[in-house]
Amino acid sequence: MNLQALLLSKQVDISRVSNAAAAATTDVNGTGVSTAGWDGVLFVALLGTLTTTHQTSLKAQQSSDNASADDYTDIAGSSTGNMADGDSNKIILLDVFRPTKEYVRPVLDRGNANAVVDGILAIRYAGRNIPITQGSTVSVQDYVISADEGTA
Repeated sequence: MNLQALLLSKQVDISRVSNAAAAATTDVNGTGVSTAGWDGVLFVALLGTLTTTHQTSLKAQQSSDNASADDYTDIAGSSTGNMADGDSNKIILLDVFRPTKEYVRPVLDRGNANAVVDGILAIRYAGRNIPITQGSTVSVQDYVISADEGTA
């Protein structure tokens, strides 16, 4: 049995779709990811400081051609709703399963008061061709299987 193929990092594709964004109230549009060969994509928005009265939520949009001729449009029911005022330094998860168009992107809605963004990740899962090799936004990857204690 190939134990390496069982590792989560060999079964999902992880990519950064948005860099950090300073405190502001403007929306953050992530890069679109192709879901060809994948059933779903989980967006992970990492938040920093949220100013009281902020209105910060995450939604997903889709396009058939990564906005070449088909602009991104909202996916119905995909908005997470606003985070609470005390939710600084937490994350928002938005899972999109079997979208109707190939490309999906996250949009972090920021309004009313400042919200800091540490970045947004996309994790594509339920792929038809695994194990996979991580893409260019992953710089270092390592794995350990049934390791003994000792020096890392």
